[in-house]
Amino acid sequence: MGTSVVELGPRLAVVLVLLTALAAAGGRLSGLGQERPVVVAALRATAQLAAVSAVLVVVVRSLWLSAAFALLMVTVAAVTAAGRVSGLPLRAPGASRRVAAAALAVAGGAAPVVALVLASGTVPLRGEAVIPIVGILVGGAMTATSLAGRRLREELTTRRGEVEAALALGLLPRDAVLEVARPSAATALLPPLDQTRTVGLVTLPGAYVGVLLGGGSPLAAGAAQLLVLLGLLAVEVAAIWLVTELVARGRVLSGLPR
Repeated sequence: MGTSVVELGPRLAVVLVLLTALAAAGGRLSGLGQERPVVVAALRATAQLAAVSAVLVVVVRSLWLSAAFALLMVTVAAVTAAGRVSGLPLRAPGASRRVAAAALAVAGGAAPVVALVLASGTVPLRGEAVIPIVGILVGGAMTATSLAGRRLREELTTRRGEVEAALALGLLPRDAVLEVARPSAATALLPPLDQTRTVGLVTLPGAYVGVLLGGGSPLAAGAAQLLVLLGLLAVEVAAIWLVTELVARGRVLSGLPR
């Protein structure tokens, strides 16, 4: 296998098809009704990764192109998170406001951590190093924003009466929403907290394995994984905080009691 995580070739193609079929069959037999989304997601991932891999061959040679690609990552993450949080399609009225709010949560969560690791020299200023770390951190911010925002939407819908009662007692709209929102949003931190607490005992995540397969020492692999995990933790806390504030201020969800 050398330094490659997987062997490219026909066997890989067969395994990927079988994995997709297994996931789709599980989605159908379980009654979840997710077989079509699974297949569509697999096809999109294949096409997107093929296109991105071809583009990155050129992009990583230039820091400016790498920065532009990072901006594209944030844009796509913001559009995705805005849809998850609001439950509305991109064509629905008010899309620009929702996407801008989601972009603030995603970029606001990821930017300080990216700036810290780059300014400190921990990650070298080269395209092949910058793009992976930005992708990991922006992806974490997107996931945290989506999970927290969706949870807030569901909770505020079912507990609308509590918000209205808080307003009747004289609380400001933001404070009334936060009484319900903060405990609910905090549940979005459970996955990264569990991953950080159990790393090395339950799982060996991608950064660790990647450094080992690239010829690095176990110590270097552990350091790289620790940087990723703690960076993600900081990113996701900030993104959840921001999306909670934005929801409370009426910037993302419409129809909240005022």
